[in-house]
Amino acid sequence: MSLPDRMKFGVFMGPFHRVGENPTLAIARDMELVEWLDDLGFDEAWIGEHHSAGWEIISSPEIFIAAAAERTRHIKLGTGVISLPYHHPFMVANWMVQLDHMTRGRVMMGVGPGALASDAYMMGIDHTVQRQRMDEALGVIMRLFTETEPLTYKSDWFELNEALLQLRPYQRPHMPIAVASVQSPAGVVLAGKHGAAVLTITVPRDPSPNNASDLQRLWSIAEESAAEHGQEVHREDWRLVIPVHIAETRQEAREQARMGAGRYLREYSEGTNGRRPVFDGPLDKVIDFMSDAGFWIVGTPDDCVAGIKQLEERSGGYGGLLVQTIDWAPRDKMLLSYELLARYVMPQFQGTVLSTAASNRWAFERRDSLTAGRVQAIDRARQDYAARAH
Repeated sequence: MSLPDRMKFGVFMGPFHRVGENPTLAIARDMELVEWLDDLGFDEAWIGEHHSAGWEIISSPEIFIAAAAERTRHIKLGTGVISLPYHHPFMVANWMVQLDHMTRGRVMMGVGPGALASDAYMMGIDHTVQRQRMDEALGVIMRLFTETEPLTYKSDWFELNEALLQLRPYQRPHMPIAVASVQSPAGVVLAGKHGAAVLTITVPRDPSPNNASDLQRLWSIAEESAAEHGQEVHREDWRLVIPVHIAETRQEAREQARMGAGRYLREYSEGTNGRRPVFDGPLDKVIDFMSDAGFWIVGTPDDCVAGIKQLEERSGGYGGLLVQTIDWAPRDKMLLSYELLARYVMPQFQGTVLSTAASNRWAFERRDSLTAGRVQAIDRARQDYAARAH
């Protein structure tokens, strides 16, 4: 599959704010960014849920979405993601349906097992059961969304007694649903089981650029799971998540995010989160390695266009690009990065410049004859004026 005629563009907002900053101001910047994206015409913003480790400081994407919905007009807002093992599925279903009505159909539900081991530990949840509980919870939520008969269900971690939603979803049969996928096949298996969309975070598996996440294999697993359960999955609904920062020149882009990118990788990804080191060189060279290897897109708008096409080759085709928001550059430079993306990158994948380019080409090809006609008209006007003057 090639890329769709109109790709979706948005953000996947963990968010990532370096420890030591004022968290109140950081959340305010997150809200400002969503408002800016709405003004620029981005399609969607997915907001994360995290409860520990100090970097990703939004604990309730639902509360954030409710506030953002009042400050925006068009952008769709999704949970990116609700960690289903942390919540009773009846509560999750009710939260999402209420948001669906409050946003008049602008809400999306992204789900996952929970990304931070520290979150699960604090809640006394065994890490080995998180994916199983995510599967069980999503199945129940789907039934609550679509069934009208009371549902009784007993599990080893939650219970439903003749449960019935007071409100049906505003979007029919329910809001769009997506499952997060990183490296484990569990996410794409679950997406296939329920015919849901996929949000794939394109993190590298090990230090070798040749061993980046096998995107094509992940999608094959989703299709196999869908076929097994009588469902369908569509590449148009597959979003790939990758850090992006662009500027007028490649050097400017890298310099603007250089120290912030190095700190993000060393202090959070490897330090706090304990991931295997991807690059063992100096901190100020992290952004060069990650960008050159294709793990991040940092450069000019043309570099971003090329990076999107490289992801197409790696994946076999997908429907949306989500920028993984990292607070790694000055605020004004980050806002400009999204503006450049909207002005020069998105139009290349959404068909919005086809008509203007065609119109310009038509005029260029006929410029000689059109100019000649204009000159004749001016000469005729001068002649007519002279005749009237006499």
